[in-house]
Amino acid sequence: MIVGDLVVDQAAFEARTGWQIQREGACKGGVCVQLPDDATPVAGSLDLGVVAPLLGMPVVVDEPHGVSAIGPETGITGRVLTTADAPELVLSDAHGNPFHLSSLLGQKVLLVAWASW
Repeated sequence: MIVGDLVVDQAAFEARTGWQIQREGACKGGVCVQLPDDATPVAGSLDLGVVAPLLGMPVVVDEPHGVSAIGPETGITGRVLTTADAPELVLSDAHGNPFHLSSLLGQKVLLVAWASW
């Protein structure tokens, strides 16, 4: 989920993530996580800076561009994404030379994967 501000509309959060905000907290698939009072700074809104970590969702903030993103939940629902950090990856470039993903550290990178099967 990509957002311009970490305080988002509750209905939009629910529609895009599947989590429902109820009296018990944030609930999805029979799992409920209690939320603190500061999770909803204004009625009908959610502070993703508070809520996302409680739900096991990694948060990436790009302050210079005013954009933030939260990833899918990890530990709570059994998903495998534990961080938003990419592992070291070395592939051959078009000339057969090794290319290290870490050489792009500090830059935004889009990885596109494709498989024929």
